[in-house]
Amino acid sequence: MPKVSRNHRYKFKKEPPEGFSKIEHALNSFSEKMKEAEKQTLEVNRPKYESTWKITMLNHQRSRYIFDLYYKRKLISRKLYDWLIANKFADKELIAKWKKNGYEKLCCLQCIQVGNTNQQTTCICRVPKASMNGSDNEQGKHIRCKNCGCRGCASTD
Repeated sequence: MPKVSRNHRYKFKKEPPEGFSKIEHALNSFSEKMKEAEKQTLEVNRPKYESTWKITMLNHQRSRYIFDLYYKRKLISRKLYDWLIANKFADKELIAKWKKNGYEKLCCLQCIQVGNTNQQTTCICRVPKASMNGSDNEQGKHIRCKNCGCRGCASTD
């Protein structure tokens, strides 16, 4: 996200293309939520890795909002979409994965990097819920990803 000046206007190298004013309010809302998430402290007995879950979730939501505006609803121009990506309003790599088969619901890029796990496999949230052991679900356990807190982003769910 670009740095925000004191008068809460964005500083860009180039002026935003036409149509930015229509989505500026939503992007400002995401920016405010992100600031709140960065300031938020963890409860006493919570694991440290949970501290970034809210930030990762907001990054996903903001990127998904821009992805849907351009690819699904076709409400913004290509020029505005490219400008938003260049000014880091959305995660370019995450959007690139969403366009591929099997990654339509991907929560974050860390979940598909095999080097981050002990078994050199993808994250638990990428496993379809139907193929998980039924006893875990019956006991009320909710398996969550340590990277982002996702409960399941497999495309078959």
